[in-house]
Amino acid sequence: MLYLFYQFFDINIFQYITVRAGFSFFVSFSLTLLLMPRFIEWAKYKKANQPIYDLAPQTHQAKAKTPTMGGLIFLGATLIASILSIKLNNFFAIGGLLVIIGFALIGIKDDISKIIGKSNESGLSSKAKFLLQILISSIIGLYLYFGGFTTELFVPFYKYPIFDMQIFAIIFWIMVFVSTSNAVNLTDGLDGLATVPSIFSIMALSIFVYISGHAILSSSLLLPSIQGVGEVAIVATALMGSLIGFLWYNCHPAEIFMGDSGSLSLGGFIAYMAIITKNEFLLLLVGFVFVLETVSVILQVGSYKTRKKRVFHMAPIHHHFEIKGWAENKIIIRFWIIALISNLLALITIKIR
Repeated sequence: MLYLFYQFFDINIFQYITVRAGFSFFVSFSLTLLLMPRFIEWAKYKKANQPIYDLAPQTHQAKAKTPTMGGLIFLGATLIASILSIKLNNFFAIGGLLVIIGFALIGIKDDISKIIGKSNESGLSSKAKFLLQILISSIIGLYLYFGGFTTELFVPFYKYPIFDMQIFAIIFWIMVFVSTSNAVNLTDGLDGLATVPSIFSIMALSIFVYISGHAILSSSLLLPSIQGVGEVAIVATALMGSLIGFLWYNCHPAEIFMGDSGSLSLGGFIAYMAIITKNEFLLLLVGFVFVLETVSVILQVGSYKTRKKRVFHMAPIHHHFEIKGWAENKIIIRFWIIALISNLLALITIKIR
């Protein structure tokens, strides 16, 4: 909408992505700070609390009365700020909004079922959640494919595409979407643990988005040049702003949790940014904390099924450190540090081609 001021009133400043990205950041940040306390009060009144997993460390029982579904507010703020700031006819920006909405709907269904049933087991089954993730991922994959988005596969440190995946790109993108959304969901187990690494990941990928959408910069840095993709940086900054606003209430001890409505959507959007910038493999570094959490679960389950022995005291790995006696705040901040370093390393790869 801000772009209309440039088109119809010739206010030149609003043509720049950086200006509109800054606007979207502060709008979403302000909306989240303003609306979240009211939502927390309403959620407490409605007893929309986060059910605590029975096998979770005993310290988690103190969180039993903490409301959930905070993702509704920060995602809502993101959508409002984005609609006010983006070019409403931009193919990639609209795709980003569809990703946020699509994965949020799965999370909302799961969260509401858990709240009503007052148990984690009352939510969507793993199979149902997985199938719904595949459905949303397929819709976005088809949107990109039939929208003319390139299906060439790139790898880090190499400036040329490896090969053209053609129609099989949709299957590959589905795998990226599902794995990333589940990885962020697994990480969301401590106060702010998923929030800050998500901010770092979105920040790093928004730099790739901006460069890929800039003809001169992408050519100079030997990154894939994708016309129009830079507009997604505005959606990214809106999401970063709302997440920082959410962190005000989600930091330890959390006043509210994001719920699956937030975590699944965050993972979906991070995957989307990686896909449209051709950085699917770089996600292993950009989302290193999420990868670490996911791998810990895979190792734990695999080891127990094959050897009847556990690799960790409990998985995901943040619970392992809790049982070892680490303070929750120490685990959270150390994981934040790991996320920051891994994303700085990911940004270094820009110059290594």
